[in-house]
Amino acid sequence: QAQLMESGGGLVQAGESLTLSCVASGNFNRINEFEWHRQVPGAFRELVARIYRNGRTDYDESLKGRFTISSDNAKNTVYLQMTNLKPEDTAVYYCNADLDIFPFDFWGQGTQVTVAS
Repeated sequence: QAQLMESGGGLVQAGESLTLSCVASGNFNRINEFEWHRQVPGAFRELVARIYRNGRTDYDESLKGRFTISSDNAKNTVYLQMTNLKPEDTAVYYCNADLDIFPFDFWGQGTQVTVAS
């Protein structure tokens, strides 16, 4: 079994920054990749950023430049640094990990980010 735990969400003003963290724990040996997704009520969950074990990253093009994903493999932790936040970034942010144990795809419970104008 494995668990993902996000932290760092909250209420900020437009233009401010926020960093989310997600720690993976459990009986796994390898994290193949981490992802951050976000979801607003009534909409599909969308991919924000992805980081592979080798450090390669992918971003939603509209967020590139404001959001940065990074990871610390030794701590089984992924981060999402968000800068110049906008009200439209308001969402529940979810961490996802591809691990080497069944069912391979794991999700955190989500953390709320609210950006006030």
